Amino acid sequence: MTPPGSELDFSRFEFLTFDCYGTLINWEEGLLRCLHRILADHGKDPDDATILQLYGDFEASAEQGEYRRYREVLRSVVQRFGEEFGFAPTENQVSSLPDSLPNWKPWPDTVGALRELQRQFRLAIISNVDDDLFAGTRPQLEVSFDQIVTAQQAQAYKPSLKIFELALRRIGVPADRVLHVGQSVYHDVLPAQSLGLATVWVNRPSVRTGVGAVKEIEGRPDLQVSSLVELAAACTRSRPLRS
Repeated sequence: MTPPGSELDFSRFEFLTFDCYGTLINWEEGLLRCLHRILADHGKDPDDATILQLYGDFEASAEQGEYRRYREVLRSVVQRFGEEFGFAPTENQVSSLPDSLPNWKPWPDTVGALRELQRQFRLAIISNVDDDLFAGTRPQLEVSFDQIVTAQQAQAYKPSLKIFELALRRIGVPADRVLHVGQSVYHDVLPAQSLGLATVWVNRPSVRTGVGAVKEIEGRPDLQVSSLVELAAACTRSRPLRS
């Protein structure tokens, strides 16, 4: 990890790779809006932290074993909420969570920071998602990516190394020329570091306080920032903009 008071040397990086949902997209807000609606239809009103804790558990369980598409993972999450709270979700409700994903909004700083970073680096996405679901999100990000690597393409979900290895093959530059940026230490920082990538942990605000901090002790990212604006500013200090 970069020592306090020092700067990560961004001049050595050619590519920035990004996690999408959590890092670029405010996934908590999007999924909470949808899940609260489903739960309210059945007279249930758990708090945000409880929903996110259950969502994390249900999603992780659904991603174990033989690969299945993320749309099916999200459908299974709704079904598990029904089991947990004692109701049977309708087919429309089961479908509503994956159908809502393309409408989840970027963080306010995402688009401007991506535009700034694109002036200095080539950009790529490494995301636990289906191709068609990301296609719905892509216009909201308003920049072009040199590579988009999804769980569907890799047939595996982060933190599996398969998706990162596929990304490195597609990118075609040595691992030490790649900086991976993610909101999850578990899903992004740890596996990326194991393959020789430098990492940035974007410590986004979350209802589930303290989860990332616990994982940081294990992962020790090369740089921690609270926003993409902070990352773009750090890049500019280290590496002047290209003309």
